[in-house]
Amino acid sequence: MNVSQIHFEQDLRNNGEFRTGVSLHGHTLHSQEKLDFIYRLATQITPLRLALERGEARYRNIHGASLDLSRAWWTPPLSAYDAWKLEASHIAERFDLAPLVSLSDHDNVDAPILLQHREECRPVPVSVEWTVPYGGTFFHLGIHNMAVENARAIMTEMEAFTAQTSRVPLADLLRMLTSNRDTLVIFNHPNWDENKIGEEAHRAAARQFSGIYKQYIHAFELNGLRPWSENRTVVDLARQFGKPIVSGGDRHGLEANTILNLSSATSFSEFVDEIRDGYSHVVLTRRYMEPLAMRILENIEDVLQDYDNHVYGRHWSDRAFYLCDDGVTRSLKTLWGTEPLAVRLFTNGVNLMRNPRFKHAFRVAFAKREEVVL
Repeated sequence: MNVSQIHFEQDLRNNGEFRTGVSLHGHTLHSQEKLDFIYRLATQITPLRLALERGEARYRNIHGASLDLSRAWWTPPLSAYDAWKLEASHIAERFDLAPLVSLSDHDNVDAPILLQHREECRPVPVSVEWTVPYGGTFFHLGIHNMAVENARAIMTEMEAFTAQTSRVPLADLLRMLTSNRDTLVIFNHPNWDENKIGEEAHRAAARQFSGIYKQYIHAFELNGLRPWSENRTVVDLARQFGKPIVSGGDRHGLEANTILNLSSATSFSEFVDEIRDGYSHVVLTRRYMEPLAMRILENIEDVLQDYDNHVYGRHWSDRAFYLCDDGVTRSLKTLWGTEPLAVRLFTNGVNLMRNPRFKHAFRVAFAKREEVVL
């Protein structure tokens, strides 16, 4: 049975059918977000290219080696508790529903395990966004609600597979994960060519992967930070393999997830049962309908803001890291000393978003919206 329905927030009338709002796929400061995507953006954005060139030159002058951003990463601004609170409050206040929140950082379960020590967060599932190499690309699987008592041991096996040092076949790992009836496996943003192998090649690989591992995939994700033109192809992919579609906000900044699930479940395990049985209700919020380019720019602004009480440091360069040739991880602030002028000009430009007049101008510039047609 596969009964997936998509609702628009503006049309939603909850007559008691739904008791719970479910937020899936949100990131915290425990997530390592690769910086090598900047190389791809720099070919399209001149100020970013100039800032990158100046930053690389300064690094070479100081350290006598080239800056390789594939060895660098940034961390989202919110702690585990702040991320949980943001998502839970959004569901409770905006939809008047009981919240279920699953945080899934990249290849890391620290956030949900830490939350287990807070009484109010005990229902939070232990979840992760697992990076799975496949052919010439990679995919991300959302693994939700792993058993708390052996989550660390499971992650050790999953990390080895990601690093391609494991001798355990992927099918065996997926069989182990899905043998737990309470665990949910979601193919996150399956048609996003994140590794830039070519859209057609990536989507062919995603179809092949889905066909081979169909029995272990419970649902396909509609992603809150991907355009509807791509998400619409995911609906078709899910239909092809007889699977439901589910939400995945993919929040990295201060914007709560813009695509959610609606449910009658009273616990995350009950929600897993619904999805594994093929029933899913997804709601697209008004915020998802806003211009995606504008939303991404606002997310970048969130990352570049100063946070006085952040565990890694106040400035964004305190929260971005680089694996150096000596094997030691250092912050960009430590490596740069004084932030390169071009980088500072770029970040100051993004921070203009805080000015209401400039924000309005950006909104006008990105006014075109993509029509969502079901």
